[in-house]
Amino acid sequence: MRVLFVAAPLVGHVFPLMPLAGALRATGHEVLVATGGDGLRVTAPGVEVRDVAPGFRFVPTALGALLRHPSLIRREMAGTAGTRAVGHMFGRVNDRILEAVLETTREWRPDRIVYEPLAASGAVAAARFGVPGILHENSLFDGPALVAATRMRGRPEVAPPAAVIRIAPASVAGRGTHLPMRPVPYGGDHPLPDLLAGPPSRPRVLISHSTLPQPGRDRLTPRLIEAAASVDADFVLVRSSVRRLPPNVRATGWIPIPAALAAGAAIVHHGGAGTVLSALHAGVPQLAVRGAGDRRHNADLVAARGAGLAADERDISPELLTRLVTDPGVAAAAREVAAEIAAMPPPEDLVEAIRQSG
Repeated sequence: MRVLFVAAPLVGHVFPLMPLAGALRATGHEVLVATGGDGLRVTAPGVEVRDVAPGFRFVPTALGALLRHPSLIRREMAGTAGTRAVGHMFGRVNDRILEAVLETTREWRPDRIVYEPLAASGAVAAARFGVPGILHENSLFDGPALVAATRMRGRPEVAPPAAVIRIAPASVAGRGTHLPMRPVPYGGDHPLPDLLAGPPSRPRVLISHSTLPQPGRDRLTPRLIEAAASVDADFVLVRSSVRRLPPNVRATGWIPIPAALAAGAAIVHHGGAGTVLSALHAGVPQLAVRGAGDRRHNADLVAARGAGLAADERDISPELLTRLVTDPGVAAAAREVAAEIAAMPPPEDLVEAIRQSG
């Protein structure tokens, strides 16, 4: 079986697809990933990748889409636009990659197309070539709703999915009739730096920011550094080059977040779905900071489940960070969700369902 994966050209959209792509590859199936941008560097071992977005830059593309809908900009920045703003932004992204996705499908002749919710061009290719399409969710939003919200030029026909794979645990994002699959965090094969290699002498907290450039000046990181200075814990700033730091805060470059979580007590992050799911999988408390896009939605779901805390940027304080590493109720709920995820079918169990989806 030949399986084409289609993902928006962003690393955070490719990461969640790699466990299933690797499982298909390991069971003898041919796999090709169509993506672009920084998503080109995160494919699983042995999986071929095709660049369908040469020279792609997300920020100008997204801004170009939103400037036509100025009333949505403020709501999107506050995280209250729902699927409307993202539908316009990723409509433009899919307009950019559609022809290359169609050409790849025509040339490679896949038996199945697996696409993520913001890669609606995969559903268009499935319709054009009569190939069964499988929608692989990669966030805490409803996948079919995101596909339906995507505003592509000319409104091309989108094939309904033959199956929908849901990776969000039911106790966090609700139940559905979709195929559940364990979200297996994928962080590439980067080694952990020395500062994370040994056992910590006191609670260790990761501070991670989005893989997407955020608009405006970064006010969150200085606020976190100031608050962390008086907390009885060690903090590690991920993907940061800040030099002037208090003694209990250190900085590091790119690291595999899933492996780092195994060596940490908690994580503070931007509320992106990949980091939320990685922390839930690891069973560690998380503080998700509400913000633009899906960050508010994700943070509030985690807090409602009790497996972490949600806060606005202005609410960051030493007391909040202390609660993150000391609240037994949050730690217990995080472990419960981790056990729920461990009971979900692993990616290799979905291979047969994909084969039968035609």
